[in-house]
Amino acid sequence: MSGDLKPRDEKNLSESIRMAAAAKMPLIVSGAGSKSGIGRPNGYAMSVTTQRMQGISLYAPTELVIGALPGTPLSEINQTLATQNQMLPFEPMDYRPILGGRHEPTIGGIAAGNVSGPRRIMAGACRDSLIGIRLVNGRGDVVKSGGRVMKNVTGLDLVKLNCGAWGTLGVFSEVIFKVLPKPEYASSLVLRGLSDATAIAALTTALGSPFSVSAAAHLPKGVVPEPLTIVRIEGFAPSVAYRCGEIVKLWRPYGEADLLEGEAGTNIWSDVRDARWLADPAESAIWRLSLAPSKAPGTVACIKRVLDVRHFYDWGGGLVWLAVNASEDAGSKVIRDAMRGLGGHATLLRASPAVRSKVEIFEPLPPSLAELTRRIKLAFDPDRILNFGRMYSGN
Repeated sequence: MSGDLKPRDEKNLSESIRMAAAAKMPLIVSGAGSKSGIGRPNGYAMSVTTQRMQGISLYAPTELVIGALPGTPLSEINQTLATQNQMLPFEPMDYRPILGGRHEPTIGGIAAGNVSGPRRIMAGACRDSLIGIRLVNGRGDVVKSGGRVMKNVTGLDLVKLNCGAWGTLGVFSEVIFKVLPKPEYASSLVLRGLSDATAIAALTTALGSPFSVSAAAHLPKGVVPEPLTIVRIEGFAPSVAYRCGEIVKLWRPYGEADLLEGEAGTNIWSDVRDARWLADPAESAIWRLSLAPSKAPGTVACIKRVLDVRHFYDWGGGLVWLAVNASEDAGSKVIRDAMRGLGGHATLLRASPAVRSKVEIFEPLPPSLAELTRRIKLAFDPDRILNFGRMYSGN
């Protein structure tokens, strides 16, 4: 076998993987390659790409579901949904600003990486909207799980297991998502000049209120000229106006809140979604930390005592983005030591191939969970040909 595998459909994909399995030929699994810089580099010579497997396979606006082949560009999904004033609820991130990819994200890659954005705090992650899949496992067998309508969502465990597995268990041949109506109106409220700890307290106050905040972020000085603490409120215009007014009242102990509407509001949440403030310089390493919001400022302060860091907070502080100076281990030891015992996890999203080949990219697993992960990998991919080692060394 030689050259990259570019199947046109599910049958062709199955045949391609069967041939690779028979030849014990490891494969790099990809869509358009916009996230190929995430994970451990494996150096395999052959890839299987789903980029030619494109098209909407199902769209039932009244049932609030859409299905597509894995190579379908995200823009095509969004354009199709826009005709009925609908959207993917989880606001998927575009990794191109920080990874420098040229090709547009595909819907299969979004599902493979469980790629989500700021609205996750209200609407859930990608895996919470994924209700059905078809995939080809490492044997070349076609596996179906979940349903094609909201009333038929059996088998969700396999759906959730493969969403975020980064192509290590199987290659998607179809994905089906629930969708939601687009909000009629959106407004953002901004507090200025707060410290990290005070900002997280203000965001927690807003998120703990009954006023349905759909995004919450804090941008410290260093990523923006002055600290900005922001929440987004979406819905019908009268409801948005009322809820904004109530949050302004709740925020009075923290300062006077400004209203941010229109293009300025849209752009700032796109930048939060795509971590655009950390894109430059391109040689810096980028980490994403997930932990309890109350622990976030202290954890960042601990890391900053050792490393030169630029950072911001998403999801009300539950998600921390860090850019650190490139070094031998991209700050891995310092960051993982700071996270130890907090019940969270840290993921290295950008670093050189040399660094990614020798540090843990995803949160290290305890022995029992590592063994379970190994067994699941072998059940789906007994010859370990699909993205072997991308998430964890030796798996």
